Amino acid sequence: MFRTVPDLKRSIALLFTLLLAASPALADVHGRVVSVHDGDTLTVLIDHRQVRVRLTDIDAPELGQPFGTRSRQSLSDLCFGKTAALDVRGQDRYKRTLAHVTCSGTDANAEQVRRGYAWTYVRYARPDSPLLAIENEARAAHRGLWQDSAPVPPWDWRRNGPQSARSNGARAGS
Repeated sequence: MFRTVPDLKRSIALLFTLLLAASPALADVHGRVVSVHDGDTLTVLIDHRQVRVRLTDIDAPELGQPFGTRSRQSLSDLCFGKTAALDVRGQDRYKRTLAHVTCSGTDANAEQVRRGYAWTYVRYARPDSPLLAIENEARAAHRGLWQDSAPVPPWDWRRNGPQSARSNGARAGS
């Protein structure tokens, strides 16, 4: 009948997870970035709990793709070991928290696109997203992955595998 402290902690953690998943926007959730998985996914320590976070509205090259490792390094330079503010938008099918992320005052989502290490994920971004203009500017300046003559969007890479390289470098999904 009485709950133990570990049960209560688990219940609070579950409630927090449900609030994050159900909330359309929960600004000002803060934590320290403890790992960077790739150019659009990191782990944030929030109240002694690790939360995997997928940056919204962008899609970075997969680690096996050209510029995948550089994209991860760029996000690490921006966020690793720093305090991150999360504007939570929901949860994806992999149970990652979807969020707009700011690390030490820098908009990580936009900066990844500005540096040329992520595409605007047109499938999910608003049609009037400022990320589209930032991406166009990065393309014109040949920054990051835009140095490649025919970069393959990660959504094509995931669908078709490495063989899609060079066969469909156009803006598929646009």
